[in-house]
Amino acid sequence: MAQGARRTVRQSIGVAGLAVGVALFLSVAAMRHGFFDLGVYYGAIRYWVHDGGEIYDFLRPFTQYGFTYPPFAALVMLPMAYVSWTVAIVLSVSASVAVTLVLFWWLLDPISRRAGWTRWFAIAVAFCLVAAYEPMRETVNFGQVNMLLLFLVAVDLLRLLPSGSRWAGTTIGLATAIKLTPGIFIVYLLVTGRWRAAVTAMGTAAGATLLAAALFPDASREFWTEALWNTNRVGELSFVSNQSLRGVVARLNPEDPSTVAWLGLVVAVLALWAWRARSAVAVGDEATGLALTGVLMCLVSPVTWVHHLVWLLPALILLLDNAMAAPVGSRRRRWLLAALGIAYAFLISRIVWAWERDFTGIDGFLGSNTYVWISLALLAFLPIRTVADRAGAGTAGQEKSEQTRTGVVPVT
Repeated sequence: MAQGARRTVRQSIGVAGLAVGVALFLSVAAMRHGFFDLGVYYGAIRYWVHDGGEIYDFLRPFTQYGFTYPPFAALVMLPMAYVSWTVAIVLSVSASVAVTLVLFWWLLDPISRRAGWTRWFAIAVAFCLVAAYEPMRETVNFGQVNMLLLFLVAVDLLRLLPSGSRWAGTTIGLATAIKLTPGIFIVYLLVTGRWRAAVTAMGTAAGATLLAAALFPDASREFWTEALWNTNRVGELSFVSNQSLRGVVARLNPEDPSTVAWLGLVVAVLALWAWRARSAVAVGDEATGLALTGVLMCLVSPVTWVHHLVWLLPALILLLDNAMAAPVGSRRRRWLLAALGIAYAFLISRIVWAWERDFTGIDGFLGSNTYVWISLALLAFLPIRTVADRAGAGTAGQEKSEQTRTGVVPVT
């Protein structure tokens, strides 16, 4: 058997073994939410279209949860009114899987080329590992839209903006019109001086919002005047799943969380983010700008449920990128891989849920906010690489790949 064929067989066996291991892990660790959030979307859209009710009046039976997204999101989800529940589930899962694979291709392919990895093998391993990642498995099992929004933002920052496209900002605008929190990426464009893309994003978000208002004036009026401000529709701020700075403050005093303390923390992390994001863009590291802003969004949003932490994925992948760009055996590579391993281990562990019922005391403060501490560490310490660093690492990777392909290794 040729060397390439043997390598393929070994990799196939490795991926199969990893997939079995992840499946066993999920059988024990994964919670079954029965596509709860998708059920809210599905029920609200059908109530709106078929029963003649207002979409923001709908509450899932026996809960306080209703449709919380802007009217443009309802327009995007409108086809759900005409498909069965099973089809809605299939579409939700398939869409999340598809965009995840594309994002992995964009972010992992440079690492694969640099390290001389087989591309399909790198994607397959990453896909198995992300299946165990708690925010991803929660996103899929709740039927959430997080990965679709991350994909829309990544289209802009990883493809349209670097290429100088006149459409840069469009997909960030669409993401913002679907759910308000991606609007932080418009702030990112402004802070880093990409005025045209920022104006395009704002124009797109405004245009989509006005289109929804023209089509659904009553729903738009209710959302912007009532539903947007009804915090009871999203759950308790102190609930341990809320892994934002607001959640940290709320768990210190669930009865009367300090808004002043929260705003002070928000201002501090905004300042840190602005400095680091501008530094990343100044050296052309747009991927790190995406990663840092995704982390910031999770920290400053009043509500960041665990499934929202899929926005940390670019930062985790870039930790691997930076580690593999460092010299083999170097302290930098060891430290970065250790940091990635520790962060990933915590983020698959459901550790915060150990304090779901009682988050008092020092252990409760530290443990119930574990994912917030990881987010803060990523915001503060995710490396920023210059164009020269990336080019140099790419050249080294190409040489290694060529040596692997030909079997010729230089004598040193």
